[in-house]
Amino acid sequence: MDKNIKIFPTPYELAENFAEEIVSLIKESNEKGMPFTVALSGGSTPGLLFSLLGDHFAKSVSWEAVHFFWGDERCVSPDNKESNFGLTKGKFLDKIEIPSSNIHRIRGEEDPVSEALRYSDEILTFTDSRDGLPLFNLFILGLGDDGHTASIFPGQTELLKSGKICEVVSHPFSHQQRITITGKVINNSDRITFLVTGKNKAGIVENIINKRPDALNFPAYFIVPVYGKLTWFVDKEAAALL
Repeated sequence: MDKNIKIFPTPYELAENFAEEIVSLIKESNEKGMPFTVALSGGSTPGLLFSLLGDHFAKSVSWEAVHFFWGDERCVSPDNKESNFGLTKGKFLDKIEIPSSNIHRIRGEEDPVSEALRYSDEILTFTDSRDGLPLFNLFILGLGDDGHTASIFPGQTELLKSGKICEVVSHPFSHQQRITITGKVINNSDRITFLVTGKNKAGIVENIINKRPDALNFPAYFIVPVYGKLTWFVDKEAAALL
């Protein structure tokens, strides 16, 4: 595994640099005549990324060759303010030319168990595979204040080893239901990128990067690509203890 850490002065510069990297990866894929599959994340930092992509890179690449998925979703309707899909749609997807068939959202308004199965089948249909698992070209992740990533929370380590592509989970405190892609599928990706900003994340970032004993409590620590490349994009505040 090739892991590296990129530190930026501000969240904006972090998002700007990652947007440029995404565009470069898609162009490279376009030149090879290959589709590009990416799993998106929710949260404030990805929201900034989506705004930049929509406002400054809408005409930069052939988005028609890109397939967008989501790493997790709350069980809410797409127009709900908590919807990860809704965040992406308004800031980015509505501003680019892309076939609707290339946008693979998790239907949070449907029955969660049935939707987890349906979405698993959709992932299998539109991605390549490796070792019997779906293969994403890029998987974007955030990092929660508790060390969770996607919707894999502390105490839910079974999701890291699950044989299913997607699982229905419950938030430990709000008990809100969510659908998440599981750890084995995430770790099968060609590239995994964490986007982390804010001083409240500094302790968790330090624990994970330096492999402290406490890091074992954080699901994000177990995101280690089997074949691919892991990169951390962090701002100055999140990297303060490194």
